[in-house]
Amino acid sequence: MAAKPGIPKGTRDFSPVEMAKRNYIFNTIRDVYHLYGFQQIETPSMEMLSTLMGKYGEEGDKLLFKIQNSGDYFSGITDEELLSRNAAKLASKFCEKGLRYDLTVPFARYVVMHRDEITFPFKRYQIQPVWRADRPQKGRYREFYQCDADVVGSDSLLNEVELMQIVDTVFTRFGIRVCIKINNRKILTGIAEIIGEADKIVDITVAIDKLDKIGLENVNKELAEKGISDEAIAKLQPIILLSGTNAEKLATLKTVLSGSETGLKGVEESEFILNTLQTMGLKNEIELDLTLARGLNYYTGAIFEVKALDVQIGSITGGGRYDNLTGVFGMAGVSGVGISFGADRIFDVLNQLELYPKEAVNGTQLLFINFGEKEAAFSMGILAKARAAGIRAEIFPDAAKMKKQMSYANVKNIPFVAIVGENEMNEGKVMLKNMENGEQQLVTSEELIAALTK
Repeated sequence: MAAKPGIPKGTRDFSPVEMAKRNYIFNTIRDVYHLYGFQQIETPSMEMLSTLMGKYGEEGDKLLFKIQNSGDYFSGITDEELLSRNAAKLASKFCEKGLRYDLTVPFARYVVMHRDEITFPFKRYQIQPVWRADRPQKGRYREFYQCDADVVGSDSLLNEVELMQIVDTVFTRFGIRVCIKINNRKILTGIAEIIGEADKIVDITVAIDKLDKIGLENVNKELAEKGISDEAIAKLQPIILLSGTNAEKLATLKTVLSGSETGLKGVEESEFILNTLQTMGLKNEIELDLTLARGLNYYTGAIFEVKALDVQIGSITGGGRYDNLTGVFGMAGVSGVGISFGADRIFDVLNQLELYPKEAVNGTQLLFINFGEKEAAFSMGILAKARAAGIRAEIFPDAAKMKKQMSYANVKNIPFVAIVGENEMNEGKVMLKNMENGEQQLVTSEELIAALTK
């Protein structure tokens, strides 16, 4: 017997209903991006490994899916190198390409390669899959979609304001209540300076970013393990646990960070973003959260994260300001800011809260029952008119038993069935059945179209 087929761990098949739900997510995000003047681009699934390596840190490099060279990939490799069994070194010889890890680095590469065609500021969005050789677990996949929007070539904080408006608009359309969390890497740098550990900024931010997951005690333990002094950790406590309104937090930070020019610059930027958004009438809460650090080291200014309020799940959107991402490709001084919606987590949240609109997941609206050649021929004319009017309609292809055809309609959740027998043809009409309440009425093709398009 043939072996049962399977798919790689951390990947998934999606059914027609699931695809309808996913497309609802992508289309909603796409529509909002268009409202704010963003244009879509696409980049290849695979990039040169030289483009990807070294951009995500040592851990990120390990999670890159590498693509084996075609042809004789042993050529140019010595027996000594093969016998060394040095996986990393051999991979660099066997593989020139890799699957993209995110959309940001390919975007930076795109900007550098197409700089002469681009008008700055450049507002782009991408909705494409990415791949990570991570250990699969609940909510974490090896293949998943990102929905990114970035503005490059502008230092204006109005870009941050508009990205937060986009976040608010998208989740309002979804009906998901969220808290938009905002912080600034300059504030975190200032905190590291005033506690006397400026050179440990990365260790500090990586640790406090885990506060929600591992708790304060374990954060402090990790800070100590990284060589941060007990005195510095003690100074950090009231800052990490700062509470109150956004205005109160900013006022406290102005005092606490008075000795740090960088820290005060971060406070000033955050104040502008929050004060501007306050006048925009956001539907969702926005909170200055000093424990928000975002792991990626290329963020240099404002950073964002979005948490769903009614479901226990990690961040469902994130992003921030980066000052020199294109610099790694030889194009210095291009500042940018971006966000990324976690489509797979949003999918899970909408499922748990049952927030999908009925019309988003329904496919066919109308099924014509097939009683035979004459009836099918009559039905096809009306079917064409219905489709021309924008009604999603189909005819059962075979003259099967009525029970089988009605069962097909039920399984596919088709709300209306058109029954055309000899009597209906004689009158030039159709028996339209509502599958939800069982009501039937004899209608003309025009009345059928009006009933389904109202």
